Amino acid sequence: MQLRQDGRSMALGTAKCRAVLAALALEANRPVSLERLGKALWAGSPPRSAVANIRTYVAALRRFLGNRIVAGNGGYRLRVEPGEFDVDEFVRLAENGRAALAAHDAAAAVAHLGDALALWRGAPGEGLPRGTALDTYLTGLVEQRLAVFEDLVGARLALGEHAEVIGELRRHLAQHPLREGAWAQLMLALYRSGDTGAALAAYHEMRTLLGEQLGVEPGPQVQALHRDILGRAPELSVASTPAAAPSTLGGPPRQLPPADAVFVGRRQELAQLVDALRAAGRRGPAAVMVSGPGGVGKSTLAVKVAHLVADDFPDGQVYVDLRDLHAAGPAVASAEILASVLRALGVPAREVPDRPDERASRCRSLLAEARVLVLLDNVTDAAQVRPLIPAGSASVLLVTARRPLLTVDAGRHVPLGVLPDDDARLLVAELAGGSRVTADPANAAVLVRLCANLPLALRIVGARLASRPAWPLDVLVRQLADERHRLDALTYGDLSVRDCIDIGYHEVAADDETAARVFRLLGSLPSGQVSVKEAARLLDVPFVRAWQALERLLDAHLVDSLSPERYRLPDLVRQYAAELTAADGAQLPAFRVGGRQATGAAPIAV
Repeated sequence: MQLRQDGRSMALGTAKCRAVLAALALEANRPVSLERLGKALWAGSPPRSAVANIRTYVAALRRFLGNRIVAGNGGYRLRVEPGEFDVDEFVRLAENGRAALAAHDAAAAVAHLGDALALWRGAPGEGLPRGTALDTYLTGLVEQRLAVFEDLVGARLALGEHAEVIGELRRHLAQHPLREGAWAQLMLALYRSGDTGAALAAYHEMRTLLGEQLGVEPGPQVQALHRDILGRAPELSVASTPAAAPSTLGGPPRQLPPADAVFVGRRQELAQLVDALRAAGRRGPAAVMVSGPGGVGKSTLAVKVAHLVADDFPDGQVYVDLRDLHAAGPAVASAEILASVLRALGVPAREVPDRPDERASRCRSLLAEARVLVLLDNVTDAAQVRPLIPAGSASVLLVTARRPLLTVDAGRHVPLGVLPDDDARLLVAELAGGSRVTADPANAAVLVRLCANLPLALRIVGARLASRPAWPLDVLVRQLADERHRLDALTYGDLSVRDCIDIGYHEVAADDETAARVFRLLGSLPSGQVSVKEAARLLDVPFVRAWQALERLLDAHLVDSLSPERYRLPDLVRQYAAELTAADGAQLPAFRVGGRQATGAAPIAV
């Protein structure tokens, strides 16, 4: 773990100080709780002084990073700009290389994948404490590096560099002898170099290793390659064979992520979306929008319906998650999205136009000639969508967004709300095991209410119950009943209601400072309610500005509207806002709300 500034390496101090930086960097621009930081620093149970120690390490890091480390929500967040974190750069370059491979542009793939590997200077996490939760991340990075190396070899084989890669593959396999894909590449490289005997010997060496260490035979693809070598199949001399570039499968893009195994309810919305997707592009605008609060299941529903209609789009399904595409910076520009879609549709990376309008034209031309489903997940702005809308073709654009993008001319806008009580209980039962839920309907109903019927919260509760089969439901009810720690209880693995709300808040705060101040003001009020007039007076802003800010929060589903000029925080959002306000510390002068005295936190600049 290194921190460099102006080409100089900073002396970060102890291993645990570096581990804090590593944990924050691996979750760049996202909050990391004190609990998760503790798991990254200590194997087993953290000491009683863990929180104090973490704050000491953060204070030391702030000598180098200043206000890039932001406190709040019971943890810290590290602000990282695009291009500053080598892991992000490695992932970006690897994705560009794989996109070039998918487009059969081996030369561009070699350039991108080679640049990705050039960022490595040793094993990840050298000098950090071992046996902690960081090990999972670091092991994953090693796996990514191995896969990128093998993709690079595949691209070089496609360019005819057979003899050049043999030595590199043998060194790679000496360290990682159970990677079948690399053995297949070595066999092919040896065969194309004219050494059939060595290619067959490599197969038998691999087969012996797999049998002795794993008790298995080589996979069917490697066995097929072995038969082709024995038969001197003429297609082995073609540089684009699957064995030459295992990750280049050809054919239409099939990029949809797997649908959730447990899917409950949403029958009406499913029917609406299936009908809209099949009709769009034939008798109306070729775009369909799904909107709703964070954690309500927009992505789950969109992926589910995309799989249901996939056969209607034989020329491919393209999936772009905007949060993954540019998680570390501001909202993704439409030009970047267009480039990602063009590469998925087979345009070589070096042929993607530089100008956004030319990218949009190229994309429309390709979609006009095919029947493709494009799913844009986690859109934040209508401007990201418009250039992707197919112009009267058979292709369709499916979009998920928190805000209702009503300025986009779409065939159907489908708003998504929380689950009805029956479906909410059924979701928990499906995840946790139905017998416990049906045997205790009273506590099951309380759990649903405490989760505010939000699918993300219900999935977390179901997963926690499934992991503790001996727990009765009232154990979790007691944990969730304490509002101060409810969001702590609604965290499991990589699922977190707090993180989900945090994303929505920071999307608003990045665009509208007044909206962020109003949100923090609401978090200071016991009722979680405010009128436009009250907000304008307390924040010392014009009435219209306060109203616009509250409407911005309403569009982002961070507040509900009680009347045209009065708003309140939903339950789970109110707990997040209260945490945010508590972290601010300072107080506003006392004021009256609804006939009683109240105090509020001072507005904080965002």
